[in-house]
Amino acid sequence: MTDNSSEPILEVNDLCVSYGKVEALHHVSLKVRPGEIVTVIGPNGAGKTTLLSAIMGVLPFTHGEIRYQGEASRHIDIEQMVARGMTLVPEKRELFGDMSVADNLLLGAFMRRRLGFRDERDTLERVYGIFPRLRERHQQTAGTLSGGERQMLAVGRALMAQPKILMLDEPSLGLAPLIVREIFRVIGDLRDLGVAILLVEQNARAALQVSDYGYVLETGEIALAGPSDQLEDDPKVVESYLGLGGKH
Repeated sequence: MTDNSSEPILEVNDLCVSYGKVEALHHVSLKVRPGEIVTVIGPNGAGKTTLLSAIMGVLPFTHGEIRYQGEASRHIDIEQMVARGMTLVPEKRELFGDMSVADNLLLGAFMRRRLGFRDERDTLERVYGIFPRLRERHQQTAGTLSGGERQMLAVGRALMAQPKILMLDEPSLGLAPLIVREIFRVIGDLRDLGVAILLVEQNARAALQVSDYGYVLETGEIALAGPSDQLEDDPKVVESYLGLGGKH
C-alpha cells in the first residue's frame, strides 16, 4: 500500500511545454509517491508522451517546475536523472535488434556500472525471475522477438538500472489481450518491490485497475484527477474511456 503521508518522489508543478508556438501541455501538475502507481490516461494527441519526455529531460519545458527526490531541476540532464534512479520505457521500446536479449538487458545496467556498482548479474537473475520468457530467449536477438517479448525486454532493461521510479509509455500498445494482462500483472508486482511507476496508457480500464491514482489528460490539460477506483466510477470517464457509454 502507498503511504499518502510520504513525500512525493516526483512532483510536477504547473508544467508547460511548447512545440514552436503551439503549447502542447498547459499548466500540468501531478505527484508520484514511493511505491505508488500513478496513471495518466487520455486520447491520442492529448500530450501524454510529451509529458513523460519533459519529465525525463528529452524535451525542454517553457514554464513550471519538476521536482525529483525533493530537488527542483529547471534544466534536466537525462544521464543525471538515470543515475539518480529515473528510467523511461518509450512507446517504441528502442531495443538493439541485432543484439541478444541478455546483452540488451546488461546495457540497462551500464550507468550503475559506471557509478561503481558490480551487481548486474544478480539484477539480471531478478529480471529473469520476473520475465521467465526472457531467460528462455536470452541468446536470441531482440529483433526476432514477438511484440509481447519485446515489451518485456524493454521493461526488463529498465529494471536493470534498479530504478526508484519507472515511467512507462503505452506498454500495452499493439499487444494481444493475453500479453496485455501479463504486462499489467508485472506492473502490479513491481509496486510490491517498492518501485514507483508513472504509467501513460490509452487502455484506461487496465490502467485504472492496476494504479492507485489517476489523471485524465485532454488537449494538454488535466481534466480530471483522483483515486483510480473513483475515476473508474466517474460518469465522464466511463462514457469517454471505458467504452460503456451505451450501458449507462
